[in-house]
Amino acid sequence: MALTHKQAQAAKPQEKDFKLADEKGLYLLVKKTGAKYWRIKYRFNGKEKLFAVGVYPDISLANAREIRDEARKQLANGIDPLAQKQAVKAANKLNTENSFQAIALEWFNTKQADKSEGHQRRVKRNIESYLFPVIGHHPIKDITAPIILDALRQIEQRGTIETAHRTKQIAGQIFRFAIATGRAERDPTPDLKGALQTPVKRHFSAITEPKDVGQLLVAIDSFTGTYTVKAALQLSALFFCRPGELRSMKWSDINHAEQRIEITAEKTHQQHIIPISKQALAILEALHPITGNGEYIFPSARGRSRCMSENAVRVALRSMGYDNETMTPHGFRAMARTLLDEVLEFRVEWIEQQLAHAVKDANGRAYNRTKHLKQRTEMMQRWANYLDQLKSQSLASNIITANFKQHSHIAS
Repeated sequence: MALTHKQAQAAKPQEKDFKLADEKGLYLLVKKTGAKYWRIKYRFNGKEKLFAVGVYPDISLANAREIRDEARKQLANGIDPLAQKQAVKAANKLNTENSFQAIALEWFNTKQADKSEGHQRRVKRNIESYLFPVIGHHPIKDITAPIILDALRQIEQRGTIETAHRTKQIAGQIFRFAIATGRAERDPTPDLKGALQTPVKRHFSAITEPKDVGQLLVAIDSFTGTYTVKAALQLSALFFCRPGELRSMKWSDINHAEQRIEITAEKTHQQHIIPISKQALAILEALHPITGNGEYIFPSARGRSRCMSENAVRVALRSMGYDNETMTPHGFRAMARTLLDEVLEFRVEWIEQQLAHAVKDANGRAYNRTKHLKQRTEMMQRWANYLDQLKSQSLASNIITANFKQHSHIAS
C-alpha cells in the first residue's frame, strides 16, 4: 500500500530505526533520533543496492517519487542510478575546482605575489568586478570567446574602453596559466581581436614651461592641507617616480647609508633606485615625526595599515586650481623628463633610467639598476636645485634668464 503524506509527517521515532514503505522500492527510513531519510532499494546486475534520495520534509513525498521514477528509467536503460549520481557529483566537484574563478585565484596567488601592492589591487579589482560575475562559475575549459566578450562588453558600456582591453589581457594570462597546469586546452582571448572598441590614446597633462613650474612649486609650498599630502606633492616633483610607487613607499625602503630609496618599479618589476637630494631629505626628516611610527611614508588618512589614496595628490592639485587638463600626479614625470632634457641637457638614458623605463645600451642589453648611478645622483641634486631656483624666480616675479645647463664634463 502506498505511503501518504500524513503518515510520513506523523511518523514518530522509536527505540530502533524503522521503515515506512511506499511503492516500487521507495521507503522512508525513520531514525531513532527523529530524522527521516528517503531511500530507494533496487537491484543492478543481480546485486541489491541502496540509493539515498534525501531528507524529509526537505524532499517531499511527491519529489521522492519523481526521483524514484527517474532512477527506474535509468535502470531500464542499463544505467546504475547510484553510479550515475556519484559520477555527476564528481563532475560537479571537478567543474567547481576547475572553474574560472578557482583557477583565476590560484593564478593570482602564484603569479602576482611578487608584484607591487598597487598592481595587485588593480588586477584583483578587475577580475572580481568584471570577470567573476559573468564567467567565474563556468568551468574554464567550457568558456568560449563569445562568453568572454559578454563580460568585456559590459565594461565597454560603462565607457571604460581601456579597462575592457586590460581585463581581456588579464583573462588571457589566466587561460594560459590553466593551459600550463593542464586544465584548459586553449586561450580564446586572441579570437576577440578587433571585437572591442579601440581606446583613445591619452597623455597625462603636465606643466613643462619653467615659469609655470615655478608657480606650481610656490602653490605646493602654500598648500593648506595636511603636511603628509603636502610632502607627497613636494616629493612628487623631486622624485618624479610613478604615483603608485610614491604612495606605497615605506620607511624601510630608505637606505640611509647610501642616501637613496630602493623600491620595485611598477612597470618593469625591477629594483629602482631614487637618489635622495638634500631638499628631499629635509622633507623626509620633517615628515618622520608625523608618520615615522608606521610602515608607510604616506599612510592613508583612514588608517596607517595602508598607504595614501591614489586620489589624494590629484585632489590636492585640484584644490590649488590645477584640474586634470592642466596637471596630474603622473604629470610630474613628464615635467621632469622635458626639463631635464631640454633645459638641463642631461643625457636621455640617464633620465629614462631614473624614470624606471626599460633602457638598453648600444648592444641591445638592458642597463642594470645601478648603471650610471653616480651621474643620476648628481642629476637628482641638480634637479632639486633647479626647482628651488624656479620657485625663487616665481616668488620674485622675475623672468627666468639664468643658464641652468650642466657643465660639459657632466654630459660626457
